[in-house]
Amino acid sequence: MAEIKGTALIDTIKGIKDRYGDQIYKSIVDQLKGEARGLFERSLILPSGWYSLDAFAQFLETYLKVAVQGNEQELIKRSEVLIERQLSGIYKWFVKLGSPEFVLNRISAVHRTYFQGVGVEVNLPSPGKAILKYTGFAKQHRLIGLIIIGFYRKALEISGAKEVKAEFTSPIEDDRGYCELLLSWRGK
Repeated sequence: MAEIKGTALIDTIKGIKDRYGDQIYKSIVDQLKGEARGLFERSLILPSGWYSLDAFAQFLETYLKVAVQGNEQELIKRSEVLIERQLSGIYKWFVKLGSPEFVLNRISAVHRTYFQGVGVEVNLPSPGKAILKYTGFAKQHRLIGLIIIGFYRKALEISGAKEVKAEFTSPIEDDRGYCELLLSWRGK
């Protein structure tokens, strides 16, 4: 069973409350069912705890309906904002000075710490191109793919890459036991 680190839940909750307010957050939680509702009604989510990725995916689905009228591209934008915030200060300089290849390897290593039961491999077949293969996601986790796109796209841009393109050649929702993300860019 795939799980996600509590830090990701806390950041998501904080982002929604900051952007839309407590009432919208409550509206999202009120529409959740079962395990997801129990999780997001908690008063305490531990940053280092592990929580159901299925519950988080249900939360994201409901967030899209309630807060952004189903606009899935919003998840890409929100994850870009989050990574830019996470890569502030000295970390941002570290990424700026690093090559896109370095950034890809670093972000994939970070993803390993945010997901349990999920693996990631980075293949760099040629300059300006990468193929990332994730295992462990199931079709109900499809929205995580949009978050992943946003993370890599923004991190590559911060590192100086231009014309960054990111698309799943084998999407999570195909439910093959793996998904593949193709990244391409120009520069640096």
